[in-house]
Amino acid sequence: MSYLYVKTTKKSRPQVLNRKGKKLLSLTLLLFGLFLLGSAVYPILSYQLSYSSKFSLILDPRSAQSFNQKLQRGSIDVSAKEIDPKDYSLISSWFETNPDTNPQETRRTTNVISQYSLAIPKLDINHAAVRTDNQDLKKSLIQYPNTAPPGQLGNTVVFGHSVLPQFYDPQNYYTIFSTLYTLKLADPIYITYDGITYTYRIEEIFEVLPTDLSVLEQRFDKRSLTLITCTPPGTYLKRLIIKARIVDY
Repeated sequence: MSYLYVKTTKKSRPQVLNRKGKKLLSLTLLLFGLFLLGSAVYPILSYQLSYSSKFSLILDPRSAQSFNQKLQRGSIDVSAKEIDPKDYSLISSWFETNPDTNPQETRRTTNVISQYSLAIPKLDINHAAVRTDNQDLKKSLIQYPNTAPPGQLGNTVVFGHSVLPQFYDPQNYYTIFSTLYTLKLADPIYITYDGITYTYRIEEIFEVLPTDLSVLEQRFDKRSLTLITCTPPGTYLKRLIIKARIVDY
């Protein structure tokens, strides 16, 4: 019996990155990380430099104190709730002290309809739903409970969620107010409520701290609209306030 011996070839070992390749990979990952960090930081810095300096920070302890006194006297209902400060998709988390945010109770006492629409042409927001029967900002804009219905004397207060402006989508309620800060005085806002379209024009743009409840206060000498979102973009440090007054009709 004869045997045939064949010399086997060594299996090729997988190529390992050489020193130059490792450096290139590390540099690529570093640049990508810096890009991600810059994309988050740049909008905040840009806002602070280009916009925030134009929006005066309103510190009005007299207004806030007056409103809190009304709450304590029972002129406005108060619900002592434990608020989760991390869940800013609920309007009950937006201020450190909140008036009653029970939507069902508000509807029963004020007879407001459950949904109407808001449009801001400059931001490509068209027929955005404003709900009065819940407080989940992921599903719609929310009218703050116990504030005046649109078109009536008083202050209609509407909340909207915001994130970094590069993610802005006017049809996504989680990002819908991300570019609200780009609005200017005299820009129009339209609300269609119970079959009637009301036109509002912006009169004031400013910032407040989360402790300032004066922006929710009701005055019945005019028909006004207040839009509220968090600011600077992508943070929850302050509240951006857009105040508008109804155009005579």
